[in-house]
Amino acid sequence: MLFLFPLMILVLITYNVVVFFTGISLNAELFSVTMVSDAVWVFTVSDLILLFGLFLLFFEVLKATRTGPGISLDHLLSTLVFVAALIEFILIGKAATSTFFLIVVLCFVDMTAGFSVSISSARRDFSVGGGGHGPY
Repeated sequence: MLFLFPLMILVLITYNVVVFFTGISLNAELFSVTMVSDAVWVFTVSDLILLFGLFLLFFEVLKATRTGPGISLDHLLSTLVFVAALIEFILIGKAATSTFFLIVVLCFVDMTAGFSVSISSARRDFSVGGGGHGPY
């Protein structure tokens, strides 16, 4: 059942909690590092949320490689998360940020990668098990 849970919703929840409930600015500095070039790299709350999203996207792509029952429901839920994120981006003022736009893009990549990987896996499974044609 855990495999059916759309992980990208955790990124949306994290963004919404930070923006709507904590009052923390997305641009708030978490830490900074002076590089060898003397440039200063600043890591912000926004960067942390996006890093979290990229991390979860990795696991979503791994989930997409499995076949079997429930995979269609997983794709449906990923699609719903993407649509919800897109609607929030368009309609809610506090979601009209570059950070949230990139979260919407992460949700889109999750959705399309899930469909693409599943189709490729199904095609491979069909050709391996396939119909008695060929020498094997």
